[in-house]
Amino acid sequence: MELPKFLLGDNTDYQEAIFVIHTEYPRFVINLQDDDITWFDDLEEESEEEILDLVQDLVAQANAFFDRETARFEHEA
Repeated sequence: MELPKFLLGDNTDYQEAIFVIHTEYPRFVINLQDDDITWFDDLEEESEEEILDLVQDLVAQANAFFDRETARFEHEA
């Protein structure tokens, strides 16, 4: 099965949270409510500068994905 690069996640225990799951390396879940990130892959092999650039880029992509998805939901409603 091929997974999309990003998925939306929901959990009624965290009603205010907006979860985006990144399924490619480096895999992570970000809560867009507070930008808290949980990593599933080890990033120690990367330099600190590479990690910062990577995180900034992936957070921007996650936010853009969420904005695109919510716009599609609003358009369909």
